[in-house]
Amino acid sequence: MASCRYTSVLPPLFWRRRSCTSWPCCCSGRCSIPDARWQVRPETTGTGTIPGHRLVATGRIDGSAREWCRHSRPRTNDRHPAVSDRPGLLLRLARTVLFAAALLPLPALAAGLVNQLQSHPSPYLALHGEDPVAWQTWDQAVFARAREKNRLVFVSVGYFSCHWCHVMQRESYRDREIAALLNRDYLPVKVDRELQPALDSALMNFVQQTQGRGGWPLNVFITPEGYPLYAVLYRPPAQFQQLLEKLTALWREDSGRLVALARAEIAPDFADSAESVDPGAVAMLGEAFEQMALGLADTVQGGFGGQSRFPHVPQLEYLLERYQRHAEASVREVLVTTLDAMAGRGLHDHLGGGFFRYTVDPGWEQPHFEKMLYTNAQLARLYLRAGRILSRPDYTAVARSTLGFLVERMRTGSGAMVAAFSAVDAAGREGGYYLWAEAALRELLSDEHYQVLSATWALGPAAFEHGHLLVEALPIGEVATLLELEPGWAAELLAEAMAQLRVTQRKRSLPVDDKLLAGWNGLALAAFAEAARETGESGYTEVAQGLRDYLAEVLWNGRVLVRALAAGAALGTVSLEDYAYVAEGLLAFAELTGRDADFELAARVAQAGWEAFRVGNGWRLGTVSLLANTPLYEMVADSSLPAADAVLSRISLRLSRQLGDPVLAANALGALARAYPAVTTAAFSYASRIRALETALD
Repeated sequence: MASCRYTSVLPPLFWRRRSCTSWPCCCSGRCSIPDARWQVRPETTGTGTIPGHRLVATGRIDGSAREWCRHSRPRTNDRHPAVSDRPGLLLRLARTVLFAAALLPLPALAAGLVNQLQSHPSPYLALHGEDPVAWQTWDQAVFARAREKNRLVFVSVGYFSCHWCHVMQRESYRDREIAALLNRDYLPVKVDRELQPALDSALMNFVQQTQGRGGWPLNVFITPEGYPLYAVLYRPPAQFQQLLEKLTALWREDSGRLVALARAEIAPDFADSAESVDPGAVAMLGEAFEQMALGLADTVQGGFGGQSRFPHVPQLEYLLERYQRHAEASVREVLVTTLDAMAGRGLHDHLGGGFFRYTVDPGWEQPHFEKMLYTNAQLARLYLRAGRILSRPDYTAVARSTLGFLVERMRTGSGAMVAAFSAVDAAGREGGYYLWAEAALRELLSDEHYQVLSATWALGPAAFEHGHLLVEALPIGEVATLLELEPGWAAELLAEAMAQLRVTQRKRSLPVDDKLLAGWNGLALAAFAEAARETGESGYTEVAQGLRDYLAEVLWNGRVLVRALAAGAALGTVSLEDYAYVAEGLLAFAELTGRDADFELAARVAQAGWEAFRVGNGWRLGTVSLLANTPLYEMVADSSLPAADAVLSRISLRLSRQLGDPVLAANALGALARAYPAVTTAAFSYASRIRALETALD
């Protein structure tokens, strides 16, 4: 069995393992999974003057993303969850003396370090172009300079639509005193996670494995040699400044010892694959998944997990497939409860269309207001399939509405679709674009229109700082009865009120992240191609053709993909997910057209993915890495996106049968016929992998 360990070299004073709602961040939904068995063990570093604590995995570490937040887990110690809260007096004195050294300034970096992000083609990075922090871009020159000056590299990862990323920018990165500390003592680097998905995944694994939770902004201190040392999510400015000062003192006291601790990682050693996929083992995995999903499901409010609610599309898609084969009432209950809640409550934008990324509450009422292309592409396809499999025309209507939102709001003249809409409006108000003050509604609508709208959307006390989010409380028939109106007239009044609100909303300003990302557009292509096949509507075919052409003729040069382009040059680092999702989209398009050339294009992209990312018995997630200990993964867990290795394996199996390609089949079987026990213990996190294994047996 492979094992891995990460070390936190900061004393327990810095540990803040709390529930995900205690420390604000834009949650990754990837804080822990049931098979992550971590022990936190005290460790003496060197002579014992710097107390540290090492998190050691007692179970298998197989490259999973440590999925599924448990937001309300108990803790034995607010500062350090598994360590006694009674450190000795000498240790406390040692810490106090050591940290006092933080008050002594270090020499400044050489002159000439300036902010490089002004007019950057990434909208997120360009937002930081006016910060007083001398942000650098993620490149080799940063580490060369860090080695020359013996400085830690401070890497801050975020994304355009992340609310708490904007908050930390406003509070800390535009604070001149904090900026001076970062510029003097560190090499500050800003990263758009959507352009560096492999780096983001590696650093997210680090923070999850050392602190038990994850999210954005994700801030990681990295040694000049490229080893992650310590990570922190959002912190208020006073705490963040204190952290910078104390870590500077630790680094000056003995940087060599900290580097040695940061390098203390055991490299994975993955066993060879079995000769073939085991049908019995695969059947057991499917049963384990179903039982785990039923156990985690909330059959009252819908969804899975604790506090926050994410769509969990890979899991719902696999549950749909299982229900289609064996119509179990318990599985249908989970599907219907969850699909109804997502479409009917606050995750769904009932006025403007589309879905938000997640809600912060278990009742699906309070969304984090960012809208992502990948969320909406996946949910459109999920509801399209659910409408057919569950015989629910209302689900099909949700799918059509979501596809319409993608066309109307996210599609560009190139045929490709933008990445996201921000959680904050142009005035910096979270959710401001979507929220309505009661006074504004009364001024905008007639009394009769307001009465119907108020009853339909239950406009009681506003749940948000800037007003109401329209979430349906009563069906229009019940509203008509309540207000003693004819049902048809009540429906007409509501439609007129909603139309007026849409006109007014469009006059508001909502920032857009206009990157055209390969993988996410691959997901959109799959959704529109499937919709075109199922409905026969030429409009969906036209959109699919535009997406296909952008991917095949702009981002693919016949040999390699690029993740995105800016002024004709590659933007960001292409990843395994780009190849997997683009191949999936191209296969869906080929199944729509039936043309051999389209199947062959999908196969070429898939094979290029195998050649670029399969290394021995493991996977790398990106083609280029500046980290010294870039992880190799035996397999990848599902997250908000389906596991890219499983998607590429499943698509390769389907293409191999279509084209008679034994190489694609051999690649897929070699990657899948392994690690059954690890998948069994965390089956809920591996829905895409189990689907791929079942495809291998079809």
